[in-house]
Amino acid sequence: MGLAFNGNMDPELSSLSSLGPETRAQRREFLKRLAMVAGSSALLAELPWWSPLRAAPVSDSPSDRVRLGVIGIGSRGSFLLANLLRTPGVEVAALCDDYPPHLEAALAKVKGAKGFSDHRQMLDMPGLDGVLIAVPLFLHARMCLDAFAAGKHVFCEKSLAYSIEECQAIADAHRGSSKVFQIGHQRMFSPVFLRALELIRDGQIGQITQIRAYWHRNGNWRNPVPATGPDPSPFPSLERRLNWRLYLDYSRGLMTELASHHMQVANWFLGARPVSCAGYGSINYWKDGREVYDNVNLVYRYNNGTQVIYDSLISNRFYGMEVQVMGPKGTIEGETGKIFAENPPPAPGIVQLINEIEHGFFDTVPIGGPSWVPELKKDTKGSYLVREHTADDGTAISMAAFANAIRAGKPIPGMMEQACRAGVSVLMGHNAMEQQQEISWPEGFRE
Repeated sequence: MGLAFNGNMDPELSSLSSLGPETRAQRREFLKRLAMVAGSSALLAELPWWSPLRAAPVSDSPSDRVRLGVIGIGSRGSFLLANLLRTPGVEVAALCDDYPPHLEAALAKVKGAKGFSDHRQMLDMPGLDGVLIAVPLFLHARMCLDAFAAGKHVFCEKSLAYSIEECQAIADAHRGSSKVFQIGHQRMFSPVFLRALELIRDGQIGQITQIRAYWHRNGNWRNPVPATGPDPSPFPSLERRLNWRLYLDYSRGLMTELASHHMQVANWFLGARPVSCAGYGSINYWKDGREVYDNVNLVYRYNNGTQVIYDSLISNRFYGMEVQVMGPKGTIEGETGKIFAENPPPAPGIVQLINEIEHGFFDTVPIGGPSWVPELKKDTKGSYLVREHTADDGTAISMAAFANAIRAGKPIPGMMEQACRAGVSVLMGHNAMEQQQEISWPEGFRE
């Protein structure tokens, strides 16, 4: 029996239909950009997951070719596939999805790839080096463990697993392995977030005193369900197959699908994992039979006294998404890619005069004696962290890292630790809301 590999269904992500023919020139240009990023900061030498990107350039030799398969070709799987097809030295040799519309659409775009409806048959395919797993969350552990047992290199989409116990099982199964494991936290490969980390370590904002992160959308998070469809097993209905993120049997909702990204960044920047967390969640708008919260609010506590505050909702998108790293000297916003000085230099000439006139109206307000100055958001445009912005959020670079690590035959140090810390953190948040009590980091967890 096959399993439902519909990936992370998200209409905002690119689809296979956007792919165009790739040329050697385009791939050479990608390698050139990659070399510039990898050589732009001494910090990269300290980040173990960047080590494969410092390898020798990929040639057109068959010996440099890495043959990969993709398990789960929904919208997220299709997005990863699109990036794989642009990655030098990669051959997409196999595609697996037990939902025929997804599999047929992908096979039509990838010439020569073999199609499978059962991942176990794909794992038995001769000559397959590794797999990318983009299936519903509750299948992550099963797919990873099966792939490890088959001797394959593994790239698994975030979040790591459906439960803390499954996170531990994946970490234990891979411990001591010679195979590459990589997690889909692409901000680890983003030039913007790398520059942010560099400035933080350089003391540009001072000690991190708080991190605020949020991800806001406005939509019911549902996918349309065709009137007819194939046998939905192991799901009780096609609707649950296509909207698995809305049901607790398959997903942990906003925490695993969205918060996992920003919690990975927070743990990475703080160089630590949370001690405990507490929070609240509810279904206060989309009362349509879903089981996961449509808004969540959490506070994570760290050993040094720092807190990470996270919230997410899908009934208002005004604030969008951001991770704000704050210190006494300034604030860094990772998603907008800016740094804001706490005390920016004074504005020149006429601009300063206008500001002073405005402050004359608003800064001092007598209220029964002592003056009151409103604590308003600082009026500053900030500075960009990197000079040139690209559409790549780190995904394309992460694909190249995965392929290069397989080519070198060396596991990527630090990757499982990042995967576990983020995966366990968001599951702690889910448990805190479900149990309505403070949840501690699991005692004895082995990263």
